[in-house]
Amino acid sequence: MLLANKTISILSFLLLIAIWQGLAVYINDNTLPTPAIVIQVLGQEIKSGQLPHHLGITLLRLIISFSISMFLGCAIGILLGINKKIDAFFDNWLVIFLNIPALVTIILCYVWFGLTEFSAILAVVINKLPNVIVTIREGTKALDKDLLEMAYCYKFGRKKTFLHVIWPQLHPFVMAATRSGLALIWKIILVVELLGRSDGMGYQINLFFQLFDVASILAYTIAFIAVIQSIELLILKPLDKKALRWKR
Repeated sequence: MLLANKTISILSFLLLIAIWQGLAVYINDNTLPTPAIVIQVLGQEIKSGQLPHHLGITLLRLIISFSISMFLGCAIGILLGINKKIDAFFDNWLVIFLNIPALVTIILCYVWFGLTEFSAILAVVINKLPNVIVTIREGTKALDKDLLEMAYCYKFGRKKTFLHVIWPQLHPFVMAATRSGLALIWKIILVVELLGRSDGMGYQINLFFQLFDVASILAYTIAFIAVIQSIELLILKPLDKKALRWKR
């Protein structure tokens, strides 16, 4: 079954490349370069050091903003999930922040705090934080009360209760917030860099856009997607598997 699934994934990827190649040949224009041209440009950018430099800067911003968003989001989400009064008080706040466009938040942060690194990170955190809070809050509300009472009766203690009762139930919600966070944050970071930074993937893509260099845009996009996929395969999935090893 596993081998069959891998084969299907490979065939699906090859089909995507074939469609891309076919469209590029059919259009025959610089607006859609062939996969070979994009790979060539990707190699040149890596060799020149430009892509690793800007990719590294964007990843650093991603790690910082993602870590802050997840830490604060989990803490606040759990608090709202266990306290109905606080949840009711801040519920409208969450709805408001969830519906503020990311572009507005980014512009306001730059206007209020200047075109600084602090403003860039703050804009990303503000855009991601409400999503994490809502996801973790719903997970906390869904905790099995019977299991919590059992832990209390057996005098598990706070640490043991969290590790063996609360965390296994919250884990799917944390992983959902993590995966959606990575997908959302890097897109927001690109806009942040495009509007107010002098380095990073967003800045470079904006430069390529002005030059109508589609091959370079696609090359940088592929590089970042490859990094995010590597994080998923090498970090998130092993952690997910380890945390859920108690399930049959």
